[in-house]
Amino acid sequence: MADYHGRKPLHIPAEPGGAKQSLLDWKGFNVLMSQTATWTPHNLKLIHNGKNLSPQQYCVEVPTQAGPALRPSPAKVEVCLSIGASLVANDVHTLTPELVQVSSMLSEAFSGLVGANVYCSFGGIQAFGTHYDLHDVFAVHLEGEKVWRLYENRAENPVEFTPEKTRGWLEQTRGRLMQEVRMRPGDVLYLPRGWYHDALAEGSASLHVSLSVTPLYGKVIFGLLESAAMQDPAFRAWLPPPGHDGGRALQNHLADLGKRLAALAAHPQFRDEVAMSQHRLRQHPATYDLPHRKPLTSYRPGGMIAPSFTGPVAIALQWAFSQSNFAVEDLCAQFDFIDDADILEAVERATRAGALVRIS
Repeated sequence: MADYHGRKPLHIPAEPGGAKQSLLDWKGFNVLMSQTATWTPHNLKLIHNGKNLSPQQYCVEVPTQAGPALRPSPAKVEVCLSIGASLVANDVHTLTPELVQVSSMLSEAFSGLVGANVYCSFGGIQAFGTHYDLHDVFAVHLEGEKVWRLYENRAENPVEFTPEKTRGWLEQTRGRLMQEVRMRPGDVLYLPRGWYHDALAEGSASLHVSLSVTPLYGKVIFGLLESAAMQDPAFRAWLPPPGHDGGRALQNHLADLGKRLAALAAHPQFRDEVAMSQHRLRQHPATYDLPHRKPLTSYRPGGMIAPSFTGPVAIALQWAFSQSNFAVEDLCAQFDFIDDADILEAVERATRAGALVRIS
């Protein structure tokens, strides 16, 4: 975190002679691919010579209970792979316990949205040309070998791709080759957002999973500020006409609104709103314990002054106090991005103060 996060790439080789601790192997990947109802043209892509193949080239229409659906055909996919296409299976972060675990860990560590894509490619055939990503990348190599080429240039905090960023433009702006990294099973490669790179499988075949980490950035405050600002009558007032008083009235009005926005952004409650948005991105493993049904523990407001709370848990308690009665299990479900332990501790504090009363 101190030396590499957001700063520069890091190659973490697997320990020499250690057992391969794989998130996925060929056998497991084949099992995933065989779950044909999981895959659609949106989450399973085939790339050849840097271009996506059209769904018509590898999909067929199949009957389902909900009506006809376009699904990848295993036979057509195999033909495309035989002629040199690479396969990308997107959004696999919930499909195995191991992927769930590592995705949740990264989401917790970086307060970001995490996705996982698996890349299957073959020796000497490049699926993607030089490019950069709009998120941080943790590439975990699973099978075979692949050489990653890292270039000296980096896009500064990119958030979108514009039409002029063609493959040729990217190759012209990537700079000189900075480093080549040979990835073997168990290796991890960290790439900060915007770092120019490309990769090429060596040998017969290669398999790796790319974990993307996307935290929030400054744009999020605009939507949150709009909601907060509209509570202030000054933001609901008409703007002065542009020609009034030589434009000074409008200038002064805008300056006043700017100061009010700055005050809102600096308020601790607004910080809590932003923190809550960050917490919402954290991914927790889904857990079920059927046929067991959890008993519900109900509370109602008790009328006494509530203790002071800070952070996202303060927002959760505001919701609780707005209800005539509620189940603490529902409170945890409504705010599932907050640790249950923090909510239970806050409810216990409010109960001891008489602000909440347990009713069942």
